[in-house]
Amino acid sequence: MTTEHVLGESILAASTPVAAGNPELSTAPVLSAESKARIVAVLEQRHSPSTARNYRQDWEKFTAWCSAHGHISIPAHPAVVADYLTECADLRTETGERAYSMNTLARWVASINYWHRAVDHRAPGEYQLVKDTISGLRRTYAAAGDRPVKRVAPLELAEIEHIVTTLRGEAKTWQSRTRERRDSALLLLGFLGAFRRSELSDLQIRDVTIHSSDGLHMRVRRSKTDQTGHGLIKAAPVALTHTVCGPCAYRRWLDVIAAHQAAGRPGIIRLLRTDDEPTGHVCHLPHPQLTDIDVPVFRPIRVNGNLGDTALSGQAIHAVYRRAAHAGGLSPAKIAQLGGHSVRAGFVTEALRNGAQPHEIQRQTGHASPTTVGIYAREHNPLTGNAVTRFAR
Repeated sequence: MTTEHVLGESILAASTPVAAGNPELSTAPVLSAESKARIVAVLEQRHSPSTARNYRQDWEKFTAWCSAHGHISIPAHPAVVADYLTECADLRTETGERAYSMNTLARWVASINYWHRAVDHRAPGEYQLVKDTISGLRRTYAAAGDRPVKRVAPLELAEIEHIVTTLRGEAKTWQSRTRERRDSALLLLGFLGAFRRSELSDLQIRDVTIHSSDGLHMRVRRSKTDQTGHGLIKAAPVALTHTVCGPCAYRRWLDVIAAHQAAGRPGIIRLLRTDDEPTGHVCHLPHPQLTDIDVPVFRPIRVNGNLGDTALSGQAIHAVYRRAAHAGGLSPAKIAQLGGHSVRAGFVTEALRNGAQPHEIQRQTGHASPTTVGIYAREHNPLTGNAVTRFAR
């Protein structure tokens, strides 16, 4: 049973006791197994798997703490939640570091709020006591320099070009050429599309179409800020040079997928058994016809060269970026700071440096607020719009 299914079952079960407080709903309906399954199927779509898992685990932790301290977990008194937060905030690891970050504590409040709202109780986080407790803890953490937010380092286009060029130059076998084509496409499309790693993982062949003037149109069906699936089209234009051309990288990788669909591993070997380092643009060539387009664009590559059938996970994308950066000769310090969002951070950083406005950046990134874009400016691009540049000589 999935964590989302557990969450849906829990909400459905927990809704019954609260209904008793309303005379009109004092008798809980007897639902058939089919009816319950239908309702749960809808409820479990409200959240991503990771969010559902966090909500469940956070709630289990809070209820266990309440039980151990003799408190009622639902409805929880605001003072109980404040006590829970401050006690956990004081916990330390063996190295003396705070056991929980502020982001974790804030997420716990969101989880507690969710379970209360799910059964029609007022969310404890709405009370001023809990709000002030969170604010006070933030100031305490900040003053002590405890558990600061760690942001990934941006991977910029020049670095990506160097990595891609190195990967292509060192790909001497059909297996390494397969991996190079996937990794080059992952890096370049990830950067140009300012993709979150979850969006890259969800991208399917049917979501990518050729456009005569825009290069590629890539449809994000659902994202972190678009859980209801309104969708967003991201464009990847043709570049002046083929080494950083996202449509070219995608076209080369698509050939591998087509060969695999047509003949499996032998088809890939026939395609890549000879040197194939590109010498010019290939994005203008017709895309191959695939027998199945409802498949992931990016998928694992096994040691024997076979392609996996499932999508490359977010953690695997993170690993690809680091491995490619290592192969490209980036410094160990830079590699240690890279993550699954590094290409996205690189896009925003360079866009700001090149004079793009926040609303223009949001058009490609899908950020819900320009405030988030401003974080990238403060963290990675402090000279943009800064008066200190007027003193440069």
